Amino acid sequence: MVNNTKLSVPLFTAGLAVVLGLAVSASASAEQVTVFAAASLTTVLTELAQQYQKQYPADQVRLSFASSSTLARQIAQGAPAQVFVSADLKWMDHLQRQGQIQPASRLNLLGNRLVLIAPAAQARALSLQPNAAWATGYRGRLCMGSPDSGVPAGLYAKQAWISLKLWDQLKGRVVGTEDVRGALAFVERGECDLGVVYRTDAKDSPKVKIVATFPASSHAPIVYPAALMPKPSQSARRFLSYVKSPAAGQVFVRHGFEFKPK
Repeated sequence: MVNNTKLSVPLFTAGLAVVLGLAVSASASAEQVTVFAAASLTTVLTELAQQYQKQYPADQVRLSFASSSTLARQIAQGAPAQVFVSADLKWMDHLQRQGQIQPASRLNLLGNRLVLIAPAAQARALSLQPNAAWATGYRGRLCMGSPDSGVPAGLYAKQAWISLKLWDQLKGRVVGTEDVRGALAFVERGECDLGVVYRTDAKDSPKVKIVATFPASSHAPIVYPAALMPKPSQSARRFLSYVKSPAAGQVFVRHGFEFKPK
């Protein structure tokens, strides 16, 4: 069973909002676009929103980051999102079944890889082969998104550990976090000896190092779908068009994502 013990307050909490807006004159027609996005997109979408607003200064972009599971539940309960970017297909499918996205707008925007990290000062390469010997004697804490709460990074991680025949050895060492950035923060502070995050999260932090990359075959493909809500504003349509543009693609790739909108 996953241990959900809180080590300390996570760096990123559910519903973290960043509001980016430029001052506009009283005569300008300002529109707000509210974007709910997976926590692993925090750095790259903040950068893209800033670039977007240079092109559309009358728009105000409100970014809310958390686990895809948390955000999807909030949307299902009526939260006023206009764009949703999930870290897996499951939660987008859930909203589509409920009629809470615009199906024609849906696309698979990004891909990613799952990695094992350690604090930079303690990092040493580890094997992620089936039945790897190190896991049997592991006594540290292993931070990852809580699979019991439906956190995509945690679900991918659990799939991978099971596929590699390492889950039984490690499940008692797991500390479940609210989202993938929470797992990253605990490893950065040395409160967890190992953590499972996306490659892009590790790339964002100089305080951790990748000690192994999970075989892509050990878990479901990591796919980030994006979609508009049923009645999006024009600014929401503009923003989604922008993040799937080649210019945005260059930014995603620089941050370590696989950019493959389709």
